[in-house]
Amino acid sequence: MQATSYTYDPETRTGSVLLDDGTPVEFDAAAFDAGGLLLLRPGQRVRIEGEGRGADLRITLVTLQTF
Repeated sequence: MQATSYTYDPETRTGSVLLDDGTPVEFDAAAFDAGGLLLLRPGQRVRIEGEGRGADLRITLVTLQTF
C-alpha cells in the first residue's frame, strides 16, 4: 500500500502517514525500524504494510516508495 509521510519524530522514531484518501494512520518505532530507514521527511511517498483495515489498521513496515 502507498501513503505520504505526514509526521515523524526522530527521537522516538514514530510518526504518521496519510493514506491516499487522506486518512491519517500512526506508526510506531518497530514499523519504522522494519523498513531500514534513517530519516523520514513530511511529504515523502512511502510504501507501508499493515495488519487490519479501516480504523483497526496497524502499520508494520514503513519504507520509501521506489519506482
